[in-house]
Amino acid sequence: MPDLLLELRSEEIPARMQRKAAGDLRKMLTDGLVEAGLTYEAAREYWTPRRLALDIRGLTARSKEIREEIKGPSTTAPEQAVQGFLRKAGLSSIAEAHVHSDPKKGDFYVAHISKPGRAAEEIIAELVPGIIKSFPWPKSMRWGPASAKPGSLRWVRPLQSIVCTFGPETEEPVVVDFEIDGIRAGNVTYGHRFHAPGPITVRRFDDYVAKLEAAKVVLDADRRKEIILADARNIAFANGLDLVEDEGLLEEVSGLVEWPVVLMGEFEQDFLTIPGEVIRLTIRANQKCFVTRPQGAGEDLSNRFILVANIEARDGGKEIAYGNGKVVRARLSDALYFWKTDQSDLPDLDQLKESAAKFDLDLKKPLDQRMARLDHLNVTFHAKLGTQGQRVERIKRLAEELAPVVGADSALVARASVLAKADLQTEVVGEFPELQGAMGRKYALLQGEHASVAAAAEEHYKPQGPSDRVPTDPVSVAVALADKLDTLTGFWAIDEKPTGSKDPFALRRAALGVVRLLTENRIRLALTSIFAKAFANFKGGADQSSDLLAFFHDRLKVYLRDQGARHDLIDAVITPRSDDLLQIVRRVEALGSLLDTDGGKNLLAGTKRAANILAAEEKKKTLVAEDVEPALFREEAEKKLFAAVNQAEKEAGQAIQNEDFSAAMLALSALREPVDSFFEGVLVNDEDQAVRANRLALLARIRAATDQVADFSKIAG
Repeated sequence: MPDLLLELRSEEIPARMQRKAAGDLRKMLTDGLVEAGLTYEAAREYWTPRRLALDIRGLTARSKEIREEIKGPSTTAPEQAVQGFLRKAGLSSIAEAHVHSDPKKGDFYVAHISKPGRAAEEIIAELVPGIIKSFPWPKSMRWGPASAKPGSLRWVRPLQSIVCTFGPETEEPVVVDFEIDGIRAGNVTYGHRFHAPGPITVRRFDDYVAKLEAAKVVLDADRRKEIILADARNIAFANGLDLVEDEGLLEEVSGLVEWPVVLMGEFEQDFLTIPGEVIRLTIRANQKCFVTRPQGAGEDLSNRFILVANIEARDGGKEIAYGNGKVVRARLSDALYFWKTDQSDLPDLDQLKESAAKFDLDLKKPLDQRMARLDHLNVTFHAKLGTQGQRVERIKRLAEELAPVVGADSALVARASVLAKADLQTEVVGEFPELQGAMGRKYALLQGEHASVAAAAEEHYKPQGPSDRVPTDPVSVAVALADKLDTLTGFWAIDEKPTGSKDPFALRRAALGVVRLLTENRIRLALTSIFAKAFANFKGGADQSSDLLAFFHDRLKVYLRDQGARHDLIDAVITPRSDDLLQIVRRVEALGSLLDTDGGKNLLAGTKRAANILAAEEKKKTLVAEDVEPALFREEAEKKLFAAVNQAEKEAGQAIQNEDFSAAMLALSALREPVDSFFEGVLVNDEDQAVRANRLALLARIRAATDQVADFSKIAG
C-alpha cells in the first residue's frame, strides 16, 4: 500500500511550539483522511527547528464508493419538512427521492445517495492547503509582498517549501500537486542551513531521512535529545564532572538545533560563591546551557558548563565556547551583584519603622527589611483583596489558628508567616521569579532563623500540583494551609471562582493542595469552622462556606479517583455537610475494604434490596410503622434480624464516635447473615397491615444503621 511523506519547511520555529505543532499536523491530516474515506496503518510526526514532517504508512490509494440511504418524512408531510429533507440529502427536487412503504407508518421518502471513490492524491491535495491555512499556531505572522493582501497565508515563521510525495514502496512515488500562496508542493527540500544549504531531491520517507542525515539534519527530536544527553554526560565525565540533568532544558535545546554539537565552557571560580540555584537559572535562562558538579561533590557546582551548538566549527568549537563563556560571566556578574545586594541594608530603612513595628520585624536583619518594604510600598496582591502586607496579616492570623491543629509551635508559625513573602522584595527573585521561596529559605538561614521557619518560606507554596512533594514540617503545613485557604476564601468572597476550563488564579490547584496537605499528613480539620474565620478577614465579602465546601468535595473526588478509589464509594460517603476531608478518606478506605470481601458484597446486596423495597412502598404511601414492635414478629428470622440490627447499630455508632471506621464496617458486616435469612424466609408484604408496617419499619432500621457510615443506595453492585 502507498505511503505519504509531507514536510513543511520554514524559518526557525520556537522550540516550545514544535512538539505540539507536529502532533497537531498529524491529527489534522489523519482525521481529514479518515473522514474522506481513506484508511492508514501507521502515522508518525517529526520536527526540527526548521521543519514539521509526517510519515504516513499504508494509506489506501482510493476511497471506497459510498452508498447510503437517508430516510425522509412521510409523503403527506408539510412542505417545510420536505424542503429540510432535500437540503439534508443534497437533492434538488423531491423527484430525485424514492418512495418506500411501511405497513405501520405508510409511505415515506428515501434518498439513495451514491458517492464515487476518489484518488488519495486528490484528497491529499485538497486537505493539506486547508490545514496549512487553518493551522492552530499560538502566534503566527505574514511576510513578503503577499502579506498586504487580505486573507494571505499566515504561519509561525515564513513558510519556504513543501514536500509531498505519495506512492507504494515498489514504485516511483508521485508528487502530490497543490499550491498555496505561491508555494508549490514538490520533492525538493534543503539540509542544514550552513553545512548543506543546497537542494535535495527526495522520494519517500526512508530516503528523505537518510539524505537529511547526510545533509547534517537529525530529523528525530528524541534522537537529538539522546545524542545531546549522551555527549554531555561523556564530556562531563571526561573532565571529572557529573552533568546536572534537566529534562525541560534538554527538550528546549533539542528544538534549537538540527545537528547537535556538544561543547564545554567555563567561568571564574569566584562566581561559585553565588547559590547553585542562581547559577543554574542564570546559565539556563540566558544561554540554554547545562551546569555540572564535581564527581561525588554533593550539591556543589563546578565552574564548567555544557552548551549545545548547531554547527561543527573548524576550530572544534573553541570560539563558540569562549563566546558563550563571556556572556555567562556577564550574567553571573549581575547575579553576584543581586546576591550581595540582598544581604545588605536597604537605603530607605528610616521609612520602614512603622511596618516593622506592625509585624514585629528586626530591621537589623536583611529579610525583615524586605518584608517591611513589601508592606510599606503597598504592593498590590489583587485590586479587590488589598496589598501583600494585608495578605500577610491575614495569613498570620489564620496560621496561628491552625498551629495547634497541626501540632506546630505558634511562635514559629507567626514568624514564618511574616517572613514567607519577604523574598518578593529581593533582587534575585526580581530577576528570577522561579526562585521565589527557595531564596526565602536561603536568606532566612543566613540570618539565623529557626530551620522550620526557613523551610516554611519555601514549602508554604507546596504542593503545586498532583506530583509535587507535600510538606511535613508542622510549621510549613500551617503556613501552607493558611496561604491556600486565604487565597480560596478571598476569591470566593469577591465571586472570582473558576468557570469551566478557566481558572486564572489557580484555585483548583490551591484546593488540591489543601486536600493533599490534610489527607497525606493525616490532619483532622473542620473546614467550615476555619472558613468562617477566613471569610471574616474580608470586610464586605460574602461568607460562601457551603459553596466553597462543595468545591473542595469536587477536588477531593478528583484526588481520590486518581488514587484508585471508586467514584461510587466516594459519593456514598460524602454529604453536603462533610467538612472533615480526612474523615471522608478514612470512610472511603474502610468501605472499600468491606466491599472487597464476600460478606461485604452480600451485605450490600441485602441492604440495597431492603432499601429498594422500602423506597417502593414509601412511594406508594404504604404505611410504615414509626418503631419496630417485637410483639408483631411471627418468624424467627425477624427476631434474629431485629437483635442483629440493634447490636450493629449500637456497635457501629460507638465505633464512629471513636472514629474507628473499620470497626464500624465490621459491626455492620454482622448483618449479612440475618439479612439474607430474613429475605429467604419472610414475606415483607404480609396481608396483615400491622405486620407489613412492622416489617417495613425493620427494613428502615437496616437503612438507618448502614446510613451511619455510607449511603449504600449510591454504591454500584
